[in-house]
Parts: sequence; structure tokens; C-alpha cells
Amino acid sequence: MLFERDERMFKVKNQKLFCMVLASVVALTSVGYGALAAAADETPSQAGEKTGVEGQYVRVAETDEGWVVLGYRIANESVKNEWMLLDVGMTVLKGVKGQKITRDQIKLVAPGGQVIALPSAKEYGKARGSLEAMTERANMNQDSINYFPPGADQACRIGFFSDPTKPMQSLAYDQVELNPQRACVGRLYFHVPGGIQYGNYNLDVQFANSVVRVPMKIMTKDEAKAFEKEWKAAKKKNKQKGHDK
Repeated sequence: MLFERDERMFKVKNQKLFCMVLASVVALTSVGYGALAAAADETPSQAGEKTGVEGQYVRVAETDEGWVVLGYRIANESVKNEWMLLDVGMTVLKGVKGQKITRDQIKLVAPGGQVIALPSAKEYGKARGSLEAMTERANMNQDSINYFPPGADQACRIGFFSDPTKPMQSLAYDQVELNPQRACVGRLYFHVPGGIQYGNYNLDVQFANSVVRVPMKIMTKDEAKAFEKEWKAAKKKNKQKGHDK
């Protein structure tokens, strides 16, 4: 399970990602991925927001207040499925007062602007049995989302949902408490009417004074191959620049 693994093997990486974000995103625009930093419904990002690419299916976004990291490999592999699984991490930045994030503060924005809330406990409970296979697949094939700012080194769980593979061993909670020392991780499940489609989505998290909007693109196989090629080239180029300094 995601949070169990992270509590045992938790690693915190510093903000090096933002030194390479601009070059990476610019490089990816040649294959149409400049939209990664844009909202799916073309709404401007929160003022002062920064977005980053930390892997083929890992995105990071922050405002002056909140920080959210998102892993969506399984979502990209679940086109036409009416349930979307996302790995997510959250914290607040140094100097920001601790705060609670509740279920209703998290939304998924689909292509075209449809806003999807987290399912109720009752809705999730009805679907839980059908989510076991997807969750098992995520357990075996997931990307690290351990990208947090310096100082956030206390692992904690985002437990809005019980684990569908171990429903009797994990409790669900309606909120998570964040502070600058806590790096909280967990899984989100969204019911997507009509099924997951190719295109740009956002995960929006409402903090006390700002919305952190994390863009992601559900890619076709050809788009994913092109992205992976450009991403590896960008990483190699950035690594070489580091050696040259």
C-alpha cells in the first residue's frame, strides 16, 4: 500500500526540480506538451503558481502556501474506465500555518471544464470491489511521488479512502492535517462519468488562501512515447549541465 511503503522508506528530495522545470517544459512543447502548465479548462493558474515535471507521469505544483505532487501512471492506463486512481502528496510551505484539507477541498477538472468531486463514502463503498484490480496494478507499477520541499520529512497518510485490497485493515478519514514538517501521501479515487478520456485534466486542491492546480495529460500511446523520449533527453541535458559546472 502506498502510505505503508512511504512510511518505511520515506525519502525527501529538495527543490532541485524547479531548476530544471523550465528547460524540460520548453523542450516538451515541440510535441505539444506546453499545455501541461495550463489548466484543462483554459482558466489561468493561481497567481504565483509554479508547476514542475518530475517524471513521465509525475507532476508537482506549488503556490506560496501549498504544495501538491501527483502521480497518474495508472490513470493514463485506464482510458474509458469510469474510475480514476491518483497517487498524491501534500504539504504546506515553511512559514505557513498548519491547516486541514477536507474531502470537499479536492476536485478533478476534466477536459471541457467538468468539475468532479471526490465520491462519497457510500459511492466509493459500492464500487470498492471493482477497484481491487486497479489498486493491485498500482501497487506493482507506481512512480515515486516523494518530491517535497526541504523540512517536510515527517511521513503521514492521506486517508480519504480505505484500501480496496485491505478494507478491514485501513480506516478512512474525512480530513488530513498539514504543516511544514509533514509530507502526507495517499490515494485518491474519482468517479469519471463517461470514462477517462484523452486530454488535459487538473487536480485542484483548495488550501486556506490559494488553489494549487496540478495539470496532467492523459496521453495516447504515441504521445506517451514521444513524451518519454523528450523527457529522457531533457534529463540527460540537465544532468550534463550539472557536470559541466
